[in-house]
Amino acid sequence: MSTTININAYSDALVVLGTAGVVVPIVRHWGINPVLGYLGAGAILGPLGLGSLVQQMPFLYWFTVTDAHNVEGIANLGIVFLLFLIGLELSFRRLLTMRRLVFGLGGLQVVVTSALIFGAALLSGQNSDTAVILGASLALSSTAIVLELLSSERRLATTAGRASFSVLLAQDLAVVPILVFVSLLAADSGGSVVAHISSAILKATVAVVSLILIGRLLMRPLFQMVAGTHSTELFVAATLFVIVGAGLAAHQAGLSMALGAFVAGLMLAETEYGKAIEATVEPFKGLLLGIFFFTVGMAIDFRVFMREPGWLLAAVIGILVGKAIVLIVLGRLFRLSWPAAIEMAFLLGPVGEFAFVSLGMAAAGGMIEPSVSGFAVAVTAVTMALIPLMGMLGRRLAAKLSSERAPDPELAVRPPADRAQAIVVGYGRVGKVVCSLLTSHGLNYIAVDHEAVAVARDRRDGHKVYFGDATEPGFLEACGLMQTTGVIITIQSRPAIDAVVERIRAVRPDVLIVSRARDADHARHLYAIGATDAVPETIEASLQLSEAALVGLGVAVGHAIASVHEKRDEFRLTLQQAARVAGHEKARPLDLAGRGPPR
Repeated sequence: MSTTININAYSDALVVLGTAGVVVPIVRHWGINPVLGYLGAGAILGPLGLGSLVQQMPFLYWFTVTDAHNVEGIANLGIVFLLFLIGLELSFRRLLTMRRLVFGLGGLQVVVTSALIFGAALLSGQNSDTAVILGASLALSSTAIVLELLSSERRLATTAGRASFSVLLAQDLAVVPILVFVSLLAADSGGSVVAHISSAILKATVAVVSLILIGRLLMRPLFQMVAGTHSTELFVAATLFVIVGAGLAAHQAGLSMALGAFVAGLMLAETEYGKAIEATVEPFKGLLLGIFFFTVGMAIDFRVFMREPGWLLAAVIGILVGKAIVLIVLGRLFRLSWPAAIEMAFLLGPVGEFAFVSLGMAAAGGMIEPSVSGFAVAVTAVTMALIPLMGMLGRRLAAKLSSERAPDPELAVRPPADRAQAIVVGYGRVGKVVCSLLTSHGLNYIAVDHEAVAVARDRRDGHKVYFGDATEPGFLEACGLMQTTGVIITIQSRPAIDAVVERIRAVRPDVLIVSRARDADHARHLYAIGATDAVPETIEASLQLSEAALVGLGVAVGHAIASVHEKRDEFRLTLQQAARVAGHEKARPLDLAGRGPPR
């Protein structure tokens, strides 16, 4: 039995999938951001590009998208999945710590930028309704592209990344009242606009709270039951059910599907299944987000570029510069550093994908002229295409400003001249633990570190750590190397560890050197170049695990600790003997008590 299918929908889907499978790998090979590849492909192959020539050249039918609605539904899921993953990377506790930036910095940015664009639109001859719509639409930034860019560059955890996310989250929350306002203008309904918006916000708040309460009751039991089946297919199905279900519930309450998925991600982030869910969703998110950017590109009309290129260029520059100035000023008011404020401003200066939604609603409701709507869409598309370039420029300018800033006065403090029993090289997590134990046993020490920002922060918090590079000639001598009893190296970089050990041993053949090692091979090398004791991370982790297991299985604590110590000594002797066999004369074996080299 034959079945009738919608050939138009299938052909359009093939074009989009072909873009993901062919065009994007090509632009990646050329070093172009994939987002730009999708945007460009959508503009060229969409209904306003080559798709408009199908009547004249029918063969283009199989290479272009003729109806944007055929892929619009699945494209919107791209942002839903992106916001779900962002929610997984956060938690309610972390979100609460960001409330000052979300509601303060982000809220002010939306209000101030909207007001400035509103004023500019009025001066250009637009009526007040059109000016309000343009101000609200163009004030927001691209959540999808900016977060994807920050995530791919692993910069979400930086100061600029956190500030950018906070502003974007405030903008996403502002979408609800903006959409309500646009729909009220389109319907020309009676009653107070403020009352309608307040009612919508109250309804949205109730919906989000309901989602959280239901999710807390059902999420963990659901995934516990599904995980117990050990079925990958059921786990994927449950994940998709939660994402789409939360999105639809939010949509029915008048919110965006993306916001509902974000709330679901926040709830699952606090469960033990967060990482497994993230790995499950990642492949879907990449493809769906690409389809979304393709549909965004389809809204670009090249005829606007040719019709008003001068005004278009002026509008693009005005938007980018105006929004950047507002963000920099507000960022400084909220005590962001100049580099962080500038990087955030460059990222969030371009307009976001929400403008396509609001401008489309306004044009369909007759509140904005088609020519004005088309022009604003073109401005939005051009600025969005510039986001990767703007992000790169902002990052470089921020780095340049960071390098030119006057050094923090805390970094100029020199180590004391009095003799210390130990010098601790590296004051990260491992170094802090070592120093706390030295203090508890009454041993005085000098801690040094080469990370300027961390040293300045730790000194303001009352830690006695000094800035300097232990691989530089003379620095450790200035810290009292010639008088100290031992040096403890806790840094992570293998080349830096090797350099410090070699430099110390060259001037102090008798001093105790206890060093962190990356693995057994690195520990063997450290013994060969003169370390007194090397502690391989992998071996030490296995010994700690073994000790906990023995105690947990009923072995007496004293016997468990003794056996682990014996095993540690066996490892140490094996590594030292291997170093000697390799012909390295600098190796200094320990006795079984670990008392250091003979003097």
